[in-house]
Amino acid sequence: MTFSQIAYKRVDMDALKDGIRALTQKLQDAKDFAEAKEAFIAMDELEGSTVGTMRTVAQIRRDINTQDPFYDAEMAFYNKEMPELEPLRKAWTDSLLASPFRKELEETFGNVPFINAELDAKSFVPEIVEDLQRENELVSEYTKLIASAQIPFDGQVLTLSQITPYKLSTDDELRRAAWQADGAWFNTKSGELDRIYDELVKLRHGMGKKLGYDSYTPLGYNRMTRNCYTEADVEKFRMGVQKYLVPLAKQICMEQAERMGFEFPMSFADKDLTFRSGNPKPVGTPEEILEHGTQFYSELSPETKAFWDHMRSAGMMDVESKPGKSSGGYCTNIYNLKSPFIFANFNGTAHDVEVITHEAGHAFASYVNRNRVPSSVMWPSLEGCEVHSMSMEFFAEPWSELFFGADARKFRYTHLADAIVFIPYGTMVDHFQHIVYEYPEFTPEERHQVWRELLGVYMPWVRLGDVPFVGEGKGWQRQSHIYKRPFYYIDYCLAQTVSLDFWARIQEDPKAAFDTYMKYTELGGTMTFTDLLREAGLKSPFDPDCLQNIAVKAKEFLENYDLTGIE
Repeated sequence: MTFSQIAYKRVDMDALKDGIRALTQKLQDAKDFAEAKEAFIAMDELEGSTVGTMRTVAQIRRDINTQDPFYDAEMAFYNKEMPELEPLRKAWTDSLLASPFRKELEETFGNVPFINAELDAKSFVPEIVEDLQRENELVSEYTKLIASAQIPFDGQVLTLSQITPYKLSTDDELRRAAWQADGAWFNTKSGELDRIYDELVKLRHGMGKKLGYDSYTPLGYNRMTRNCYTEADVEKFRMGVQKYLVPLAKQICMEQAERMGFEFPMSFADKDLTFRSGNPKPVGTPEEILEHGTQFYSELSPETKAFWDHMRSAGMMDVESKPGKSSGGYCTNIYNLKSPFIFANFNGTAHDVEVITHEAGHAFASYVNRNRVPSSVMWPSLEGCEVHSMSMEFFAEPWSELFFGADARKFRYTHLADAIVFIPYGTMVDHFQHIVYEYPEFTPEERHQVWRELLGVYMPWVRLGDVPFVGEGKGWQRQSHIYKRPFYYIDYCLAQTVSLDFWARIQEDPKAAFDTYMKYTELGGTMTFTDLLREAGLKSPFDPDCLQNIAVKAKEFLENYDLTGIE
């Protein structure tokens, strides 16, 4: 069955609630392990076939066209109804943790579902149901606001995705004008963005207090399934980024400014253009790029070939940018079909290739582990998932000529350089959120001031001014994760660090590196993030020398990279 052939039917919430109650009672009444196991598996199937299938289909179709009134209404329904399941899920979780057969269940299904269940138990009280409903409403409001962008430019009306190529133009006047137009649109919405976020922060802080925490942060960590590291570990990582990667990123950007003839620190409108002849661009139409993906995955391994063939034949991708489509990209899973789905917005930049490697890295991990029970261990926690995606990007580098043609040499340089420059930015996003939730009483302007100050710490290669919105210290409002998934963004930074370990291994022995990748991927979510790394023979980003070693290897590679003949 293809995605387009899926017949959608709204989840019967009353039947789902009755099912959860019945299975909770069955678990409580279990007379032996066999009965407890049967209830455990049945609960996974119940939620998977309803929430994990029909709600997921509704979300994808709403995101493909946020102006579709039917699926917009369906998501409004789920936003209201899903939080009302939480008391029932809490009763199930409490029963699971208290079950006399917990030891046997852990021996059969692993301990991760139970570690995570303990975090879930600390993340809900009935008093926050209405708060969760309102949180969903605000996130949907943000999603639709960003998707509504209509920017008059170059005789057209463009979405945020469609204006991106102009923001990378080699024509300085055109590029800077595009940034001006983009920033001007955001400034017309800045008040709404401030209002939405201000309410989200205060709402989340209130939820934290209702659960007995001093702030939202501990609750945020539990909701993000931080099951093997703490806020203190993240702080140490942050210090390592400032010590080892910010100086290297600054050096990369100084060389970029000199090569381009830009003033340093650079304007936001200049910082993303790496070469005078233009950034690397993929070869071909969106369909041709997908066909390049077919060749890459067919040649990489038998496992990746089977995966990609499935994705293409089942129509499990929607990648072209269009008016009304939600911004960004993601991978999700459709439980009943045991299939991942990739959502993206192609825009004619290198991002298009990164999508079919990054999001497909997630999808590949899902496909490899599609038969796991419970389905919650199909994937690890989110930083573990991002290792799949960010590392797959580097495994595609030997096929750079296929994807980029004459721009392949450019891509290999910028891919590594951008990975180094990204980690300070991503760490800044996380640091910003820690401050915001520590001081929920801050005004919108005080939050903007925090962002401006952090720019000086993590991105000293850019200057304020010149460009509206981002140049005014409001650029954090473009980062959807800040609104939608608090504290998510550090996951990218931790995973990027691990992916750079893979990058170094690929330089030495691509086959051995991919064997390690498969070992890591085949474990699914059966272990915590740090245990997965240890089992696969990979270094943890929390190791004291990890960031330093990466900085040394990347610096040597970039300094010796041959850019001869590239303008």
